[in-house]
Amino acid sequence: MTKQKKIEPLTGEELIHKVKDLGNLSKEEKAKVCGYYTVTKNGIERVNMMQFLNALIEAEGIDLDSKQNANGRGGRSASYRITVQSNGNLLIGSAYTKQLGLHPGDEFEITLGRKHIHLKQLDQKGDVDADVVGAAS
Repeated sequence: MTKQKKIEPLTGEELIHKVKDLGNLSKEEKAKVCGYYTVTKNGIERVNMMQFLNALIEAEGIDLDSKQNANGRGGRSASYRITVQSNGNLLIGSAYTKQLGLHPGDEFEITLGRKHIHLKQLDQKGDVDADVVGAAS
């Protein structure tokens, strides 16, 4: 068995052209040829189909995170609701932090009200920058 060198996954136009060139192969084979696979410690190759399909959707310029249209249809939308977890934590998902343009390391000042939590984003110096999230019940 010859060990093949893993290629860097293709993206953008390069991915689209390669997939079109591989028209007769299965989805799994196309994903593998385009570099969307990993090799386990035992030498087994596993195809990363979700990563491959997401890259293909992005390369085609399809926005799956679009806003809901006026008639109430348009797929799944953010609920803007969270639940306190069993350990007492509140978790704000990455969909919301991406929508706000937040990055790892961004800091916030927390202000507690009677029935709400207010977050104010701090700038680099630790000064209040802007209101980012306000939750009320």
